[in-house]
Amino acid sequence: MDLGTARVLLTGGAGGIGGAIGEALLAKGASVLLVDMNEVALQHFVSERLAQYGDRVATLAANLTRADDRALVSAQAQHFHGGINVLINNAGVSHFRLLDEQAPEAIDLALAVNLQAPIHLCRLLLPHLRRQPAAHILNTGSVFGSIGYPGYAVYSATKFGMRGFSEALRRELGDSTVRVHYLAPRATRTGINTAEVEQMNGELGVAMDPVATVAAAACRILETEASETVVGWPEKLFARINGVLPGVVDKAIIKQLAIIRRYAAIKPSATPPA
Repeated sequence: MDLGTARVLLTGGAGGIGGAIGEALLAKGASVLLVDMNEVALQHFVSERLAQYGDRVATLAANLTRADDRALVSAQAQHFHGGINVLINNAGVSHFRLLDEQAPEAIDLALAVNLQAPIHLCRLLLPHLRRQPAAHILNTGSVFGSIGYPGYAVYSATKFGMRGFSEALRRELGDSTVRVHYLAPRATRTGINTAEVEQMNGELGVAMDPVATVAAAACRILETEASETVVGWPEKLFARINGVLPGVVDKAIIKQLAIIRRYAAIKPSATPPA
């Protein structure tokens, strides 16, 4: 795909990975409609980082867990610069806690934001995307959508679900002009991480990418029209091993459990943003 012709709806666009993807796409000539539930953060990000792109960037504040807000987003997307030809489902939440210490509300929120909202948006926008000469759906997942990880049982469930949904939808649309892609970043330095998560990753020697690395991967997967990409090494290798020899990964992660449990037991110092 030539990103200079892209008209993009991007969720979770007020910063972090979403903001970086939006900025990278705009730099390549795309027009981008940024959606986020935090209107103040969205406007601040655009005024601070994206003002030079003029009318190629637009914003819309919406809570994607609400059907009426999703309908509003869908309607505006179909009129943005003549109608989008790229949907990027990037908005997400992550709560690092052991399952029996997870609040029921946090579980429901993760399922609603990470899995249900993207599925609903795809359903709403598919008729429009089918009418385009060529269109793309890019779903942002996680390496934890291939490797279930302690402390992230619910988050992993949502990302496993997103990976399966993307695979099935890609095959469902295989004879159409709509291409479906799945991008799985590894640990990334964003505000979604609490201080405890960053400290744990440091103790475990887990590499954390800057958001620019993920943004570059998002642009590349659209440009090359690859179906699925896991960002980072050795995470890409571990995902493949986990697919065929999960017991090997089980044994490796068991060695980390004491450290994971210690950090998971700490009350978060800050509530991760959506």
